[in-house]
Amino acid sequence: MLNKCLVAALLVGMAAGASAQTDRVEHFKGLPADTLEQAVANFSEYNGKLRAILDKGDLEGQDLATVHELTYTLETALAKINAELTALAETLEEVHIASETADIDTVKTKGREYLSVAAEVID
Repeated sequence: MLNKCLVAALLVGMAAGASAQTDRVEHFKGLPADTLEQAVANFSEYNGKLRAILDKGDLEGQDLATVHELTYTLETALAKINAELTALAETLEEVHIASETADIDTVKTKGREYLSVAAEVID
């Protein structure tokens, strides 16, 4: 009986969490980050906006609401940056392995691919 109650409680909790997550996603819409370039631009711009609010000193209700809205764009940007940098690390590993095995063609092609994407982050 205890196991059934525990399972039921977990299922109810998971359903409530899923519902809350759905509500959260629909609460505000952050700016899209379809490309790494767009994600980095949004990340930079919205970090600046967050910094300006935090540098004001005392925060009021409207400041908190603005921060809340900013975080949606920042979360979207970070998710895209994370995905792109994970893929970039994999590309760099291909360059690394190719350099160990004297695969010049792969070093050149994957090396250029790596640098192209890396430039979007450091420019």
